[in-house]
Amino acid sequence: MARFNCVTVLAPAKLNLALDVVGLLPGGYHDLDMTMQAITLYERVVLRRSPYLDLRLPGSLVAPNNKNTAIKAALAFFDYTGLLAGVDITIYKNTPVRAGMAGGSADAAAVLVGMNELYGAHLSMSELCALGAKIGADVPFALMGGTCRVQGVGDFLKALPPVPECWFTVVMPDYGVSTPEAFAAYDKVGSSIHPDCGAQEAAIRAGDLDALCAAAGNALEECSGAKDTGAIKTLLREHGAVTALMTGSGAAVFGVFRDEGAARAAAQAAKRRWKQVYVAQPDRGGARVSR
Repeated sequence: MARFNCVTVLAPAKLNLALDVVGLLPGGYHDLDMTMQAITLYERVVLRRSPYLDLRLPGSLVAPNNKNTAIKAALAFFDYTGLLAGVDITIYKNTPVRAGMAGGSADAAAVLVGMNELYGAHLSMSELCALGAKIGADVPFALMGGTCRVQGVGDFLKALPPVPECWFTVVMPDYGVSTPEAFAAYDKVGSSIHPDCGAQEAAIRAGDLDALCAAAGNALEECSGAKDTGAIKTLLREHGAVTALMTGSGAAVFGVFRDEGAARAAAQAAKRRWKQVYVAQPDRGGARVSR
């Protein structure tokens, strides 16, 4: 039985504090080892009960069609629960597209969480994650949020303690990166970057920001094709970033800062060259209903 006519869900974007490719799995999928961090940059998704299934993305260039992760999430929810209903979805996008920040996965997570509340389905987190995994590899993390060690194709998640207090400055160039193309390039040329995710997990557990940053890295950085990565990393480091690296398959690059002042100064400097610049903090949660 439905509890509400309308719910609003906030879903954090993510950054990869580390991303390593450790092998291949059956079916040609890459076996990954990653540290994922939710940040205080949110997709805002409004869901209303409806007899139809509709999607709107005001102000966004993303197409509101059946390939959208939000529609896939709604269909998966209805298929799993057997509910004969619809939903009107409006997504106010704040996360850049093709950035490696899981904006589409956050949208799917928001729909699953929102519909669970909207229709009083009482699905558990494990049920939601199982549904999410069928939609996209990053959806389970988008549901859990916080700080996680993520392995396999994104289906093995281990919640970690919150990272030490820090700030992130994220810079997105005026182009995106195709994830399949980035992995295809990796298969051809490999990488000299292989972060120590185990050491990074230990650093997080110890509350050691310096060690966390020393273990950071992204195995896809060299083959992503994002031509601005080096320049962005240099700028962020010149303005005090403890470390700087690409997130996901790119094209966004972020720096880790000890304090807000340095992060915002770096952001101001970056805005002279790149338009899409964000300052954020670690977020301890995942997609959640906001009244």
